[in-house]
Amino acid sequence: MPRALTKLNGPPLPSQPPRTIARGPLALLRFSGRLALLFTPLLILLATAAGLFLLSFGYPDISVSLVAAAEVTTGIALVLALATLYWQIRVRQAAQRGLHSVEERVVDLFESAMDPIVGIDEAQRIVAFNAAAERTFGWPREAALGQRLDMLIPERHRERHRAHVDAFAKTGKTSRRMGGQTVLTALRRSGEEFPIEASISQYLEGGVPRLTVFLRDITDRIRAQSQLAATAARMRGILDSAMDAIITVDDAQRVVLFNAAAEAMFGYAQEEAIGLPLATFIPARYRASHAGHVKRFGGEAPLSRRMAEARIITGLRRNGEEFPIDAAISHLEEGDATYYTVILRDVSARERALSDLRESKRELQELGAASEATREQEKSRIARELHDELGQALTMLRMDVAWCKANVPEAAQGVAAKLDRMETLLKGTVAATRRISSDLRPLMLDDLGLVPALEWLVQNMSQRSGIQCEFSTDDPSLTLPPAHSTAVFRIVQEALTNIAKHARASRADVSVRRDGNDVRIVVSDDGVGFATDDPRKPESFGLLGLRERISLLRGTAAIRSVRGTGTTIEVTLPVAAPDRP
Repeated sequence: MPRALTKLNGPPLPSQPPRTIARGPLALLRFSGRLALLFTPLLILLATAAGLFLLSFGYPDISVSLVAAAEVTTGIALVLALATLYWQIRVRQAAQRGLHSVEERVVDLFESAMDPIVGIDEAQRIVAFNAAAERTFGWPREAALGQRLDMLIPERHRERHRAHVDAFAKTGKTSRRMGGQTVLTALRRSGEEFPIEASISQYLEGGVPRLTVFLRDITDRIRAQSQLAATAARMRGILDSAMDAIITVDDAQRVVLFNAAAEAMFGYAQEEAIGLPLATFIPARYRASHAGHVKRFGGEAPLSRRMAEARIITGLRRNGEEFPIDAAISHLEEGDATYYTVILRDVSARERALSDLRESKRELQELGAASEATREQEKSRIARELHDELGQALTMLRMDVAWCKANVPEAAQGVAAKLDRMETLLKGTVAATRRISSDLRPLMLDDLGLVPALEWLVQNMSQRSGIQCEFSTDDPSLTLPPAHSTAVFRIVQEALTNIAKHARASRADVSVRRDGNDVRIVVSDDGVGFATDDPRKPESFGLLGLRERISLLRGTAAIRSVRGTGTTIEVTLPVAAPDRP
């Protein structure tokens, strides 16, 4: 028996696709023809020698020559016969070496195959069992050879499997896949069942069918497919439970994914939305720009970003209603295809709340401005009454006291002393009245203008606190509307008050300059400073009031401070063109 057959304990497997091996009368006829072709010259030479030998008897005079010719012919025939025999031996040896090499290759392929290969005979008994089959099924080759193929199949499937193999053997086909698109089930030695794919082939050997089954253990693939399906189901669950609408489109911007939130948001069922262009969910006036935006994003490096960060996008419901949405977009490349996923959030409620908040803030600002104007008017009225009425009354009373002092008798020293005390008290009262009046509303702000009032305020700050204060302006005749003049004066006043209370500064600088249609106020000091991100102290409303006053006039404020290096407050107020006399 050839070595390959001995090693496999069964018929060798063909290295090419299964074919029928020639046997029987046709093969014998072909073999006889080859023998006749090889030995015909030899037979002709032998016949020639025999004829020459017979002729020697009929022609005695040339008998010696004929016999010699017959011997030469016989010698040639003998040499030719030996040469033919030698050539046949060499050809047979070459054929055996070639067959041996083919058998070696077949054995190597059979044993090194990563998939199990099982050969069976017409009775479905195992005649070949490669190493991969041993590893897959757990059976050693010696135990598997001679056993029925049923040992590798769960019992409930054996009868159907036998019928399937028998039916295939009767078809005469050389190969086909077993089970069609259905995954088959195999049985390991341990009793564990596992999924396989199988194909079967057959060939004839001496008129007897031989079948070879090629198997593949697809446990890992089935597990991976199961995990992938579970992951897809979880992802689908996540997508459908997401509160935001999620829409995925392809290169042509046609919808390929549409979750439940998107259905509720736009009013389309998923089945209706799939395949629709993304432009369906955008108002017509925005469609061209939106399509260009998506294409440009596909050519950029970031894989995701927020869409239209500076503004809200407008969406379109099925009923034609437009509504504001916030959107983020990402893209993913799969082979040559690019998919864009848009996450959308209906911000109608938020925008309504923001609109209401803006309206409320505007109303509060208007109310605050009206309240501030009313308060300033009331302060101005009280200050003027204090200055005009109470101040004048106190001045007249002081004059009367001075007259009394001048006309008191020299003997009434007690009355004179009393009048001195009254005069001193009146002086303090007049000074306090003027101070209170100035604190409420410096009359020079209305009478002389903003710049003189600020100069007076800075000078008064230096006198009262001992802090060296300097004031500068690029326009000594600066004229602003009354509301703005009052705001600038109060801003500087509150800033200087904060410096006096908290900064522990030795110097403060105030600058007021006109910048186009804006006025810029800068107040700085060299005090202890503070951390601007520190929480506001309870009952501390200095900077808060300053910011509120600025916001009433649509202005901006920047406060820069570092501990140990002082504080700078920079305010910009928009104003109309100045009124010049």
